[in-house]
Amino acid sequence: MARFVALLRGINVGGHRRLPMADLRRVAEGIGLADVRTYVASGNLVFASVKDARTLETLLEEAIAGHFGFAVDVIVRSAAQWQAYVASNPLPDESRAHPHLVMIAVGKGKPGKAEVDALRARASPREKVRVAGDAIWFFFGDGAGRSKLGSAGKGGWTSRNWRTALKLREMLEE
Repeated sequence: MARFVALLRGINVGGHRRLPMADLRRVAEGIGLADVRTYVASGNLVFASVKDARTLETLLEEAIAGHFGFAVDVIVRSAAQWQAYVASNPLPDESRAHPHLVMIAVGKGKPGKAEVDALRARASPREKVRVAGDAIWFFFGDGAGRSKLGSAGKGGWTSRNWRTALKLREMLEE
């Protein structure tokens, strides 16, 4: 069985779209995923499966909608893909100095040039936007809460800070 990480978009934010992690683990196990673990309440799921990433996204989205009654975008990446993200971080200095201010955004597809250019145009002088592979990386020099950047791209993008990216890599390696 291969190891995967699933990132759920927009749950448990501001008390809306509540999705308890214990329930999420049971739902994932109910569709046949193995060694299911979660990390923090923002929707990070690590598991093993023989299925491919796209199939797993669909299965998880359908199971979550059926159990919780609302749709959630799910992005699934293999352990190798997640390791490649961590290794290709284009903001290493910022990540070491301010890991809580560096975010990786991944989505259902690749970032479009026009979307990335628009993000860069909105970035303040203390913000950075970089692309590495199919991920968009951000440095929020004044904090994400003050940023005017907005979302990473059209449809199904979600982001995690550098500390979470490293913890997920660690969980995938266990």
